[in-house]
Amino acid sequence: MNEKKNGHQYLCLVDEEGRFLKEEKKDVCHAGEGLLHSAFLVMVFNAEDELMIARRSVQKILWPGYWDGTVASHYFKDKNNRDTVLKRLQDEIGIVSESVEYLFKFRYQAKYGEVGSENEICDVYRVRDVDPMGLSVNLSEISEFQFLSLPALKKDIRYSIRKYTPWFSIALERYFINQH
Repeated sequence: MNEKKNGHQYLCLVDEEGRFLKEEKKDVCHAGEGLLHSAFLVMVFNAEDELMIARRSVQKILWPGYWDGTVASHYFKDKNNRDTVLKRLQDEIGIVSESVEYLFKFRYQAKYGEVGSENEICDVYRVRDVDPMGLSVNLSEISEFQFLSLPALKKDIRYSIRKYTPWFSIALERYFINQH
């Protein structure tokens, strides 16, 4: 969970190049078409090179119950990006790993009905060789998870795109282009 001030969560508004502009309340950032803010997605792989995908908690306001990358979150203004990624990995799935590898970033905008929108510059990271036995999933963030091979995941997304978050679908497509 992002840090709170006066009972509100704040996200980092950024310009088109991803440079910090100011903080804004999370609900304001996600209203209407959304305000451009920074985010990240971590893709965690086990020793068999299977990707851990996570079903978002039904308590989430945007895309509840949808499948996502392992950890998806926002940056804190007063924390360095790497520290925030490491903290969210520990908070959401209980792993401590220094082997977080930055891969790429992309910009996207997606509307979730009349509820709100994401408008983000999203950094994508990878962690490899995680032991699934060491996971401790935060159920307020993730309702369930599974490990899938990349070919199986690619096939499922092709036939069931609507059960995945839009940012995860984009990140995975770029991952395939960049890695394979």
